[in-house]
Amino acid sequence: MKNNFPNLNEQMDLINSNLSEIVPDNELEKKIESSIISNTPLNIKFGCDPSMPDLHLGHSVILNKLRQFQDLGHHAVLIIGDFTAMIGDPSGKNKTRPKLSLEQTTLNSKTYVDQAMLILSEKNLSIKKNSKWLSKLNFNEIIDISSKYTVARMLERDDFTKRYSSGIPISIHEFLYPLAQGYDSVAVESDIELGGTDQKFNLLVGRALQKDFNKNPQCVITMPIIEGLDGKEKMSKSNNNFIALTDKPNEMFGKTMSIPDSLIVKYYQYCTDVSLDILKDIREKIDKKTCNPRDLKLDLASKIVEMYYSCNDATKERENFVNVFSKDSIPDNIDEYNLSNTEETIISIIVNAKVVSSKSEARRLFKQGAIKLDSQKVSDPFILIKSNQNSIIKIGKRKFLKVN
Repeated sequence: MKNNFPNLNEQMDLINSNLSEIVPDNELEKKIESSIISNTPLNIKFGCDPSMPDLHLGHSVILNKLRQFQDLGHHAVLIIGDFTAMIGDPSGKNKTRPKLSLEQTTLNSKTYVDQAMLILSEKNLSIKKNSKWLSKLNFNEIIDISSKYTVARMLERDDFTKRYSSGIPISIHEFLYPLAQGYDSVAVESDIELGGTDQKFNLLVGRALQKDFNKNPQCVITMPIIEGLDGKEKMSKSNNNFIALTDKPNEMFGKTMSIPDSLIVKYYQYCTDVSLDILKDIREKIDKKTCNPRDLKLDLASKIVEMYYSCNDATKERENFVNVFSKDSIPDNIDEYNLSNTEETIISIIVNAKVVSSKSEARRLFKQGAIKLDSQKVSDPFILIKSNQNSIIKIGKRKFLKVN
């Protein structure tokens, strides 16, 4: 069956958009050209560890690039790192990550595929769990793989270097993570691997191991890391600064509106599919200060909600947001909490309703004056709310809770 691949220039124009680096640059064109001549799609690998149950917009940057390769006619290989997640990727961490059990990673990975399919196409796609091959390696094979990399090379990794020079412990199993991820490339015979800029070392280990196993070495494409809602740290669930792909429309809209103005262009560029002309116009408006950043964020939040839900949802959440924050009104649809007793403390209510993650977070919000009861700020977390009051609690800027 003949694949109708776009020509080399068309493919390279799309592939080169929004990426950080191609390693080695000259090999990628050769792979694409060979693919066209032989009428054979390339295997494009992306691996994600289910260390947490949700994918977020940070993952979408790479998933969107993977989808571009699918649209060009190539084959996407999505690796669910249920085995590597048990080791824990030490990238960017200044301490050893806690190890997860296989049961935890299996549970977390249950919805990963469904979440990834919000972006990827069912065509030209393979989904594989790396426990399938990594769990079957015997100790002789692990020693053989480990022998192909030296400690000196491992210590070239920036985070390992910093920890070693600072006297911060590095566990031996952490050295195995790049080797395990690299072995995935051997197992699936990837031609190109995608990852964030913080994954470059690991991706190059995969290329090196393929050479050692007499496979054609993959090219590596790194994608930019986007900062989370705080505008400082990498978007991640552990930093609690993320927009999940499965967030409800109102949460997705509200979180997008909370990003710093400095991230507006970056989110438009990497988290949406706006054209280059529109992106150029947005940059000019910000540079020349001809537009209120709030209006640009309203458009951005609408675009993101529309991508993952619908145009109607985006319109509804935009109207809701403007009503709530411009007119200080309450949204039409808010979560409800039914008291188990005739009365309950306000801190107990918001914790039990899971509006906040813990009592310590709730106390912090009370201290910041971020909790309102029936439009009045409250500082006492132990105020009692009775079941017949029909009170409305506002938590922070975006969350509301009706107490019955």
